[in-house]
Order: sequence, then structure tokens, then C-alpha cells
Amino acid sequence: MTIYRLSENCAVSSQIQPGDVAALAADGFTTIICNRPDGEDLGQPTIAAVAAECEAHGVAFHNIPIARSGLTVEMVENFRNAVAASTGHVLAYCRSGQRSSVIWQASGSP
Repeated sequence: MTIYRLSENCAVSSQIQPGDVAALAADGFTTIICNRPDGEDLGQPTIAAVAAECEAHGVAFHNIPIARSGLTVEMVENFRNAVAASTGHVLAYCRSGQRSSVIWQASGSP
């Protein structure tokens, strides 16, 4: 997993593993946003597994999956609201980080 900083508060990455959450929390990430649908690839950790680790480490978790049909206004608003509600750094992830970058840009988030 490579993390790309998009702003002072937001970063994106490729797929994270449940075991990554503790280190992300230690690095100051207080919110994680999943932009990847479950079952996109074999061996991909489930959203529930990542969410459970987030809960165990006091990290807010939001599931805003972007499927092949693309972005909706509701997804962009949900992303913007999740970033605004965060008390620290936000990490959004998908398969490569590209969809997360697109939704961040569309949301106008800092």
C-alpha cells in the first residue's frame, strides 16, 4: 500500500488490509473511507473486516463504494460530509487510489 497525500488532511491509497489499520491510526488517520465495492477481486478483504479493525482502533469508517456505474451526487456529498466530520487525517482507498482521488476532487474537500 502506497499512500498519496492530496492535501494536508486527505490522502488516498490502494487496497488496505485489516492489519494496516493500527499503523494508520498511529500515523494520525482518524477516518478511513472505503471507495471499493466488496468482491471486486478474489482475496480482497471484506468491508466488514476493515470496518471492524477501524472500530477496534477508534477510527471512523465510511463505506462509499464506487462501482463501474461511476459517481453520483449522493456519493460525492457523503464523501464531503465524512471528510468534514473527521477530527484528523482522512485516508480514502480503492483498488489503486484512482477512484478515491476522483471523488476527493469532485467533493472539493480540503
